Amino acid sequence: MTTRPVRFYQVGSFAVGNRLLGDEERTVQSNSERTNSIDSGHRACQGCGEALGARYALDAAMRATNGQLVAVNATGCLEVFSTPYPETSWRIAWMHSLFGNAPAVATGVAAALRVKGKTDVRVIGQGGDGGTVDIGFGCLSGAAERGEEILFMVVDNEGYMNTGVQRSAATPPAARTATTEIVGPQPGNTFGQGKDLPRIAMAHDVAYVATATVADLHDLEAKVERAMQFHGARYLHILVPCPLGWGSASNETIHVARLAKETGLFPVFEAEYGVVTSVSKIRRRTPVEEYLKLQKRFAHLFGKNPRPDIVMRLQEIANRNIERYGLLDEEEYVARHAASFEVPV
Repeated sequence: MTTRPVRFYQVGSFAVGNRLLGDEERTVQSNSERTNSIDSGHRACQGCGEALGARYALDAAMRATNGQLVAVNATGCLEVFSTPYPETSWRIAWMHSLFGNAPAVATGVAAALRVKGKTDVRVIGQGGDGGTVDIGFGCLSGAAERGEEILFMVVDNEGYMNTGVQRSAATPPAARTATTEIVGPQPGNTFGQGKDLPRIAMAHDVAYVATATVADLHDLEAKVERAMQFHGARYLHILVPCPLGWGSASNETIHVARLAKETGLFPVFEAEYGVVTSVSKIRRRTPVEEYLKLQKRFAHLFGKNPRPDIVMRLQEIANRNIERYGLLDEEEYVARHAASFEVPV
């Protein structure tokens, strides 16, 4: 199939897709009706998936609430690169919390708004995987258990990137970080550790849980808008590749995020009250090694001393995700299973 790249032209906070495309094919990042929640001038790295994901998510939330929104942001990359004192790139009502208490602060903001009778103003909490999967885990679980009137969004770059690329509970197995060195018989991050926070959120039977990636921004926006149709506790987990921490090319952020989904390593789905209601099917199933080879944090699995045994273990994780969520159409699943993607029994 013949393809053509979509080029982006940016001036300040305004950008538009390839102007040779028809209006129905364009993806317009900024127009007179868009909030542009994160403005130009922030200090994110080139190719930062987090800046892109947060901007689209918050813009969608602003549309869904007619601008009646307050965002609470945990300490982390997103907060640091967007608000270097005394500057800010945020164009919305935005608050900075500590590393681990963003869900609690968001809960307090929502309670204060109810006391003041401002029931039309909605609250979003946001943080990274370190501030949510690790440090803020208890606060998030408590807010979910109580059914607090907040949507909490995690922009997951799979590590503590702002402080030097240390491991978090969302770091994938075998990945190299500053605290998971590539030494010993099992180099990189240990298998069997960490937390699958979307599934944990589902176990709380909250109103809405979803996952998304920056590879499909329309899907991300639709899920934010869907989440705002519910009341009570809601959770959205967004995969945002980090070129610095992952060792991927800055111009391949979208491609890397797409491969995370297409391999099955990052399942994309929606759930309501603990039950999966829809999944984003894999369009072209890809072996995990094609995803891994694009990232220097997995370089030790290839090269002069390859570790096909570890690659196979990662493939088995992807296979289990495909089984669990039904990520392949039945006919394609049978064909692929018979061909090359063996699913462990």
